[in-house]
Amino acid sequence: MAVKKVLRAVSCLLILAVLLPGTCSCGVGFVFNPQELYSLPKLPTEYTELDNCIKAVLQSGAEYAAPTAGTHVQAVQLVDLNGDGLEEAIAFFRNSEDERPLKIYIFSSKGQSYEQTAVIEGSGTSIYSIAYEDLDQDGHTELVVGWRAGTDLQALSVYSLRQKEPVELLRTNYVRYAVTDLDQDQLRELVVFRADDEGNGVADYYEWQDSGLSPRTSARISMTMAELSQQGQMKKGTLQGEIPALFVTGVEDSTNAITDILTVRNGELANIVLSDVTGVSTEIAPFRSLYPTDINNDGLTEVPWPVNLPAWDNGETAPYQQIDWRSYDAKGTAATVLSTYHNLEDGWYFQLPENWCGKIMVTRTVMPEEAAVTFSMLNADQGGPQAFLRISALTGSSRDIRAVRGNRFTLSRQAETTFTAELLDDSGTWSDALTEDEVREAFSLITKEWDDN
Repeated sequence: MAVKKVLRAVSCLLILAVLLPGTCSCGVGFVFNPQELYSLPKLPTEYTELDNCIKAVLQSGAEYAAPTAGTHVQAVQLVDLNGDGLEEAIAFFRNSEDERPLKIYIFSSKGQSYEQTAVIEGSGTSIYSIAYEDLDQDGHTELVVGWRAGTDLQALSVYSLRQKEPVELLRTNYVRYAVTDLDQDQLRELVVFRADDEGNGVADYYEWQDSGLSPRTSARISMTMAELSQQGQMKKGTLQGEIPALFVTGVEDSTNAITDILTVRNGELANIVLSDVTGVSTEIAPFRSLYPTDINNDGLTEVPWPVNLPAWDNGETAPYQQIDWRSYDAKGTAATVLSTYHNLEDGWYFQLPENWCGKIMVTRTVMPEEAAVTFSMLNADQGGPQAFLRISALTGSSRDIRAVRGNRFTLSRQAETTFTAELLDDSGTWSDALTEDEVREAFSLITKEWDDN
């Protein structure tokens, strides 16, 4: 940021050098010499010293080795680790000549300079990820480091920096992890997902005790670690009654989505949707590239459940599906809160009114620079389905012209796509049809949600 500020200031002065004459005409005798600006910008002193520290590490034979995953992937990161208002610099390196080649250097601000205060060393092929978490809420940040030990093996370490040297509080194999307050005690717990000795999925629950992390309990999960790590996702969410939970989804052969819901009951980690009979989750549904989310912004997390819509040819397999979104209480009992039609191909979804349930068909047609979804009501008295609503995704240079053709009205304008809707002739004959304003309210774009870990 400091470099950017210097460069912006120099740019502004160069512009003034072009616009202003050599001598100011306002009579104050100010002489402006553009040649004086032709010098390289200087970094603040403290960053110059930091740069020298990093160069010394590189000259010793190391190379940058930034984390490869997560939200912090820069080779050098500035973070206030001890709550004193000054940012430490965390730099990531690899020195192949060393027995423990992976290095995390910590440089602390000392007045107008930086100095090395700690080094964390690790073995493996790369530093997979890093997270900064204040687990006991004392103002000091712990480092949660994922080490890539091999193609299919990762190790998780948690370090405390309260002492002069980093102290490793925990080391375990893992595939995913979450840091969250599940028991609502104002401290943050660690939940680690791994495979046990028999290859079954397990979630280990660690909580802060005294000055470190202690294992408390474990819970079985339904999916394998391969199903979780490939297309799976993990989301911190909320059950009915504002109870925190983890929603963990694995994908089996790109066909079925398996969702486990973990929360703390009586101080123990529990999978509230695990069947006592089958030993696996009761939430196994066809996979439609959808994951648990707060779909209706009510503060609770809903799980998608696909339901077949009637097919045009009365066949057994329907190509179009509505999605019932279900919230859960602490006992694992589900309640459907709303239903949607999700058009993943075109990037939008539509909230279906309750009185449409079992009464509609949907079809999608694709033309050059236009994809349209038509909703039709099932009406045996009229000899078959009657189309009453069409939603279109328009692309191409003429999309804004086509967006106003006929009775179309605009739902959303994006950089390359305009979304429109049209109430068709038969909408006036159906008492459950929507108005233009109701269509706009029910329409939403699909936004990308990043996995929490």
